[in-house]
Amino acid sequence: MKTQVKALVVGGGAVGTGIAYHLAKAGWDTMLLERDELTSGSTWHAAGLLPLFNMGYATSHIHDYSVKFYKTLEAETGLNPGFSVVGNLRMAQTDDRMDEYALYAATAETVGIPHEWLTPAQIAERYPLIRTDDLKGAILHPTDGYINPADVTMAMAKGARQHGAAIERRWQVDGYEWAGDHWDVTVTKMVEKGGNLVASDETAVIAAEHVVTATGNHAPRTARLLGIKNPAIVVEHQYIVTEPDPALVEWRKTNEQHPVIRDADAKWYVREERGGWILGPYEQNAPARFPYGVPDSFRADLFPLDLERIEEEYMSFIHRIPTSETAGLKDDFNGPICYTPDGNPLVGPAPGLRNMWLAEGFSFGITAAGGTGHYLAQMMVEGEAEIDMASLDPKRFGDWVTTEYACRKNEEAYDHVYVLHHPDEERPAARPLKTAPCYDRMNAAGAQFGCVNGWERPNYFKPGAEADFDLTSRSFRRGAWWEHAKAEATALRETAGLIDATAFTKHMLRGPGATAFLDWFTTNKLPKVGRINLTYALTGAGTTRTEYTIVRLAEDAYYLVSAGAWQAYDHDFLAKAIADKTDEFGHMSLTDVTGQSGVFAIAGPNSRAILNKIVRDADPETVLSNKRFPWLSARRIELMMCPVNAIRVAYTGELGWELHHPMEMQNYLFDRLMEAGEGHGLTLVGARAQNWLRQEKSYRAFGTELGRDATPLEAGLDRFVDLSKEFHGKAAMEETGIRSKCVTLLIDGPSDADPWGREALYTTDGTRIGRLTSGGYSVAFGKSIGMGYVRPDLAEPGTKLHVRMQRELWDAEVTEDSPYDPTNVRIRVDG
Repeated sequence: MKTQVKALVVGGGAVGTGIAYHLAKAGWDTMLLERDELTSGSTWHAAGLLPLFNMGYATSHIHDYSVKFYKTLEAETGLNPGFSVVGNLRMAQTDDRMDEYALYAATAETVGIPHEWLTPAQIAERYPLIRTDDLKGAILHPTDGYINPADVTMAMAKGARQHGAAIERRWQVDGYEWAGDHWDVTVTKMVEKGGNLVASDETAVIAAEHVVTATGNHAPRTARLLGIKNPAIVVEHQYIVTEPDPALVEWRKTNEQHPVIRDADAKWYVREERGGWILGPYEQNAPARFPYGVPDSFRADLFPLDLERIEEEYMSFIHRIPTSETAGLKDDFNGPICYTPDGNPLVGPAPGLRNMWLAEGFSFGITAAGGTGHYLAQMMVEGEAEIDMASLDPKRFGDWVTTEYACRKNEEAYDHVYVLHHPDEERPAARPLKTAPCYDRMNAAGAQFGCVNGWERPNYFKPGAEADFDLTSRSFRRGAWWEHAKAEATALRETAGLIDATAFTKHMLRGPGATAFLDWFTTNKLPKVGRINLTYALTGAGTTRTEYTIVRLAEDAYYLVSAGAWQAYDHDFLAKAIADKTDEFGHMSLTDVTGQSGVFAIAGPNSRAILNKIVRDADPETVLSNKRFPWLSARRIELMMCPVNAIRVAYTGELGWELHHPMEMQNYLFDRLMEAGEGHGLTLVGARAQNWLRQEKSYRAFGTELGRDATPLEAGLDRFVDLSKEFHGKAAMEETGIRSKCVTLLIDGPSDADPWGREALYTTDGTRIGRLTSGGYSVAFGKSIGMGYVRPDLAEPGTKLHVRMQRELWDAEVTEDSPYDPTNVRIRVDG
């Protein structure tokens, strides 16, 4: 066995072998370790489905790559991966479900995933064993199907070996130690003893420049060895195999296989298996297991069955395929399948560690294995993937995530596999958890909360209603919340609105090296003391890694504000960059103050008048004027008895301020603001209205318009990039050029729906040329609005395009940047 490699992959399931294959193919000296046998984790009992259906852009690309890649393995390796390209039929019992498929289809088109629509009559004609009288229709993916998990894993393992990778079985990792430029990985030889796998006395230390953990069910143990938190915990998943169904056997005499059949409203999938059926339900109350680690005695084992738990799903299967009622049960499985709180895997750099990469928490590991290997290898070898992988980054879950939280949310993610995936969905498990002091006051005012990095944040306000996590209001069209958001957006434009922005990520950076570091770390000129700027930190590939509002407090002291959803993600990036540059630039101290400082954003034509009622100053009439407090500046002011770091900026594009205040004084400040707002039309405003308003100003948002697949220049942010200085990622950004451009579009869409920011864009002759990244409604223009990326030649204002919504193409027109108040007269108004 080698004791020195470029990359060590830990875990020999489908995901681990897929990563080893792609790293070896990229030319890296790679070794894979498996503590037992290849496929002995969840891979061996997986059903092997390859569903292309996915609402996420990155995961859609990953699944699409896998499906295409698996079809090439036999030619390369000589091993048949057992891919049955039978297609995938997703049926709908409700109009809502068909709306879900329509939104998914629009997203799939942005990736190039083929699909077709079937009516109930067409389903019955093609597949007469399926009962269709209570269906609305279906979406069919003809290019996917199912695969043999063991066979595809072995094929990828052989391919990895052919590219030079070594694969060693029966070696368990027992320790990781960072040596400054590589990892020393302590491993122990495992041996059979009495049917168990036990540690022998044989040990070794492997020096690896990079380590990837793909340990599946053993993710909690891996996290413990690394000293990090990892919310990947297994949940029980049952499926059953029937005896041959005589009607199916007869059908197959003259027909091809059925596609994989999914009745999402009944919460199950079915596929053919040797004349019978495999039924896989996603039922409620499936428990999380092994939260602190898999027992040593648990190998390729299963849990006791709990068939009563899936009785409802089994009966609905018989309803949908009536001939199955005569087929007895042949086999059944109840095995571990790993989940995360949002159902997406953890793929990317480990928090706080160098050259340590995670590939954990795959609930659809067979589908994702090939694509994960491809894009993770790009990140490791080339420095960045061609698609934005931030949505899968392990640091999207911070240190506040506990084992109990992960268990409850993972159970919820499991039973939500077939719950309608509304874009405005808010899931209720483990909430509320992180609440700002004003939570009770907002709740009493009818706040309907969303969850951002664990924080409860108002999405909209429904006066007189209790919080219900949007269970009754969400929709694929304009949900019950839409009128409330419209009223809030209108009020902010006409009078004033107050927004709870406490979830913002906030850091303090001080020290002699702070100025030189930030000048290198970000794209824009640094502000003068008392001023602010908007700026960007780039990846090594020149794309956008983070957006910051920088407030300069002193010559060597800065307050950094970034997106609330990315607290741990931003902190890790900052801390590692500071550590790398301290010797060059000088000492710096970084402090995450997110939980110490609350934030209210007040904006609208009346916002200055409201603040004037409670500001305390020697000259109160001028303290908020343009002369003393100009746009894009920061001042320490006093709002009655509350000290406030006020920033004159407004994400909504109106006259306004962000009021950063001591968290312990938040309720006092809230009460004073609401009292002062009486008579001035002050309205509580939620995140959904704010999202609409920022699109009217063409304000890009991190995680939508801004990400690791586009440069700031492609995002149209040239004014925030100072090309006269050197900064991290500059050369790569300039070399990339302009592949696409971010634009704002006004859309003549349906009367009952707006875009969600997942839709494909077309020219008027039907050529697909881009995608939306954000969407919503414009109260200023009385129509739908969206932002997205198109070919550079189509980015000029006035260009006519089409956007796919609810299976139809709707007229859209590229507008000038900041179509609402393009010269910023309203935001600069004096008083």
